[in-house]
Order: sequence, then C-alpha cells, then structure tokens
Amino acid sequence: MLEDNVQAEIINGRLVRVLGDWCPPFAGYHLYYPSRRQQSPAFALLVEALRYRPGKAKRGPRRG
Repeated sequence: MLEDNVQAEIINGRLVRVLGDWCPPFAGYHLYYPSRRQQSPAFALLVEALRYRPGKAKRGPRRG
C-alpha cells in the first residue's frame, strides 16, 4: 500500500509498517509528454489520475 493511503491507520496504531528498511520513499510519478495539444480523453484521464492526491486541494493544469 502507498503510505499516503494508510497514514491515518499507521498513526492510530491500527496498522504497523513492516519491512521499512526495504521500502524506499516514493517521490511520485514522472511523466513526460511533448505537447498538450490534441490529447486523447484517455490520456487526459491518466494524467488526472496520476495527479490525484486524496485529501489535497485540486490543482489546476500546470504551466511551463
């Protein structure tokens, strides 16, 4: 499980982290694509899903 998904359960003691030494931190996904023009609906959904963070405010499209 990603720690973000179970952080509350770890904090309240309902879950215990095991093999912590074997679980490197996960900085997130990195996605390169050359253009935002003519994105397919499926690709736009993939990008949205990779940006989704439960409990975080929704961000607008990145510029740059």
